[in-house]
Amino acid sequence: MTKSRTTKAPLLDIRALNRATLERQLLLRRSALAPLDAVAHLLGLQAQNVRPPYYALAARLDGFQPQQLSALMAGREVARIVTLRSTLHTHTADDCLALRPFVQPARYRELGQFRAGLTGVDLNVLAAVVRASVEDEPRTMAQLRQALSARWPDADPQALAVAARCTLPLVQVTPRGLWGRSGQVALTTAEHWLGRPAAKAPEPESVVLRYLAAFGPASVKDMQTWAGLTRLRDAFERLRPRLLTFQDASGAELFDLPGAPRPDPDTPAPPRFLAEFDNLLLSHADRTRVVAPAYRGRHWRGNQAYRTLLVDGFLAGLWKLEADALVIEPFAELPRSRRDEVAAEGERMLRVLHPDTPYDIRFGTVVRP
Repeated sequence: MTKSRTTKAPLLDIRALNRATLERQLLLRRSALAPLDAVAHLLGLQAQNVRPPYYALAARLDGFQPQQLSALMAGREVARIVTLRSTLHTHTADDCLALRPFVQPARYRELGQFRAGLTGVDLNVLAAVVRASVEDEPRTMAQLRQALSARWPDADPQALAVAARCTLPLVQVTPRGLWGRSGQVALTTAEHWLGRPAAKAPEPESVVLRYLAAFGPASVKDMQTWAGLTRLRDAFERLRPRLLTFQDASGAELFDLPGAPRPDPDTPAPPRFLAEFDNLLLSHADRTRVVAPAYRGRHWRGNQAYRTLLVDGFLAGLWKLEADALVIEPFAELPRSRRDEVAAEGERMLRVLHPDTPYDIRFGTVVRP
């Protein structure tokens, strides 16, 4: 029997939400998933910078080596593309071709902010010009701006560049994004790079189910924040008979998959070192399941995000690599036992990602607000 909408849903407190989310995010215990399967399960990895996807998998996967992700990228099984929240993500080839159409309405809305600089520009013609150019040879954004400005000299060059990015699914080609390699950003279309046409946008319900598997339990607003989309309520309502519902401490309705893991709130959560922009910290409207209210905004300054440390499953500090040391800056004093756990996790991260550099591990001054 379907539960009545008027029946009060079970409560999930902050620790219950935290442990469930960590489990879905492969952060409660390291997973044996292959890197390609992990990227698919997580619906992509935030990739505003080159290194974050590697740190993300190092924190989540047992036996991960950075060359594994580089090989997937070089083999065009994953690629870097603007999708969720108008930010770069590393996605599987399948998701490059499916999730970009799913979020395309948001890219058109973003483009609306630049219409004043696109007077007289036919966007269909612009898309055709850009496609022909980048499929002939990968182009840098500076090259695209120059070519488009020559075609539309009265338009704003930055608006033309945004239009190219918003109208077409442009991927960054390798060697950009490979571990230990350098390379400027050069772009071509996802279809050209991956060798097959874009998929039809998936039904919202299918993406809701995948989002809940990776980030749930979650509210409609949470998923809208993750995707950068609006009007997803109807998809949740169509799925309601197949989902469980809960409420958080504020009374917000949360949805979840019946068979999804919801560990005991007292399940231990080991320390984890996350890169800047990790999706764990960006994919819910209410982020208190990971970020205590007292630490809200402490891992950001303007548009700059810092690398973050989880202790007991929650944001607990920042970290950085200096010339000779991993420097850990907690937000509060850590007991000796916690410091030892954090140091051990730091040593592991360094062995995986920086085995040839003799870093020390130092605890810096506690970061005060």
